[in-house]
Amino acid sequence: MPARSSTDELKQVIIVRTDIEMGRGKLAAQVAHASLMSYLDVEKSDRKVAQEWLDGGEKKIVLKVPDEESLIKLFKAFQYKGVPCVLVSDAGLTQLPPGTKTALGIGPWKGTEIDKFTSALKLL
Repeated sequence: MPARSSTDELKQVIIVRTDIEMGRGKLAAQVAHASLMSYLDVEKSDRKVAQEWLDGGEKKIVLKVPDEESLIKLFKAFQYKGVPCVLVSDAGLTQLPPGTKTALGIGPWKGTEIDKFTSALKLL
């Protein structure tokens, strides 16, 4: 398989809300849920992309948004564009009410397509 250009590199982006109180462990778990769920979604739809991402070092970036509205807006935008993504809703077993939307997992997918919607976001 030919190497991708750096502008079309595969990556996974995880976006987390900053307006809800989560301990460090809870935050780490939500990021892990988003990463794994999103990867499994891509593996089902495009095994070649999933394997290329695994072989390429599994690049991940974690970004933040200020609220649920921003998270859902991004989720809908990626869905509309056909970019694989998953929205994480907490089960409510520990720190958060059931159904709290905590994170968005995107890709692994082409960085150029992800960056269209995430380039203005800050790192977590």
